[in-house]
Amino acid sequence: MTFLEHLEELRWTLVRSAIAIVVGMVGCFIAKDLLFDEVILAPKNASFITYRAMCALGHRIGMGDAMCVGDLVFTLQNITMSGQFFTHLMVSFVGGFILAFPFVLWQIWRFIAPGLHDSEKGSVAGLVFSASALFLIGVAFGYFLLTPLSIQFFGTYQVSSSVQNTVALDSYIAMVTSVTLWTGLTFELPLIILFLTRAGLVTPAFLRTYRKHAFVGILIIAAVLTPPDVVSQLIVSAPLMLLYEFGIFIAARTVKRMQRGAVAKALQSSTSGR
Repeated sequence: MTFLEHLEELRWTLVRSAIAIVVGMVGCFIAKDLLFDEVILAPKNASFITYRAMCALGHRIGMGDAMCVGDLVFTLQNITMSGQFFTHLMVSFVGGFILAFPFVLWQIWRFIAPGLHDSEKGSVAGLVFSASALFLIGVAFGYFLLTPLSIQFFGTYQVSSSVQNTVALDSYIAMVTSVTLWTGLTFELPLIILFLTRAGLVTPAFLRTYRKHAFVGILIIAAVLTPPDVVSQLIVSAPLMLLYEFGIFIAARTVKRMQRGAVAKALQSSTSGR
């Protein structure tokens, strides 16, 4: 293909990806009641599945009602004329992006696949599947754990009993969508480490050396996002630590493969030189 033909193929890849996001966005926009009542606003209700699971866990480990969540005493308020409509649009776009993310990655794979060797196509296809799975797992983790814990803490925190929490709608929506999306992207950490390793920017030894620093950073993030109790912080930080360790494992395997490939090329070149 010529350069212009590559540009044309890239244009259609972007167009198909945009169409998939728009289709997901329209579907979310139409399903307004389901999207908001059952998904977006659900974490502000004490009957949310995460709060019930935390309460059951507290009873199981002998903490009684310490981990149970009562009624969240804050109300949502829309303070602009077009606020609810544009909130509807924004949330629908985020939902459409999440639904279309695997398809977008598949489109990117289709674009780069013709330029790969047969041995590389299988590994890239596996990366596309892994990236999609990690993103969706991260989104679920952010929605079912980080979001409710953040809402429960910040929504009920009071400097004085005489000050009531009345939260702006856009502030609540921003917390739910940003925490969910950023967690989904954070779960791509092993693949990011993989690419950095292949680019020669990080090594397994570097990642092991700064493991303690990374864990301290993860604990600080967990302490900020969760209520001030050890159990909640461990629930949030443990998966992120496991992802970091998995990234070290991926980096070590990548370095070994690169070294074997370099040795094979050296032997091949020496053989052909003879």
